[in-house]
Amino acid sequence: MRKLQVEELNRISPDSYQAQASDNLVIVLDNIRSMHNVGSTFRTADGFGVKKIYLCGITATPPHREIEKTALGATETVAWEHQANTIDALTQLKEEGYQIVAVEQTSSSVLLQNFLFEPQQKYALVFGNEVFGVTDEALKYCEKAIEIPQTGSKHSLNISVCVGIVIWQHQLKTSVR
Repeated sequence: MRKLQVEELNRISPDSYQAQASDNLVIVLDNIRSMHNVGSTFRTADGFGVKKIYLCGITATPPHREIEKTALGATETVAWEHQANTIDALTQLKEEGYQIVAVEQTSSSVLLQNFLFEPQQKYALVFGNEVFGVTDEALKYCEKAIEIPQTGSKHSLNISVCVGIVIWQHQLKTSVR
């Protein structure tokens, strides 16, 4: 066994990425304060072929050195849009046929492994602030909520970790077998 060299990875161009990225999944970052979390979300989104990220409220936007530190160029492949108000983004996405799903611990959240991602359904996954989570205002626009099961004492995961876990589960449940 040996590690592959960069030249062997068959990386695609940013234009090719956008042409093949999935229209069925977008990410909404609701007032994320850490630029490292924003950059990591871009990098994870690129790895899974997510078409677009909505950066809402206080969430920082590219170009910024602190975002690029973890994005490693993914801000050039994954489309993004800033909305001053998360509700504006959610309203737009709902009009475009996306099911709005909060990734949040709520009284009616479904454990991630039990959530049925439909292959043809378009999803907008909403991830909230590192301390306060998805805002109550944004939750009112969410049709469903997904919760990642946890057994530790914190019952809290870093945003970038949550993004990776949830998108991976989406890929598993919607890929053609």
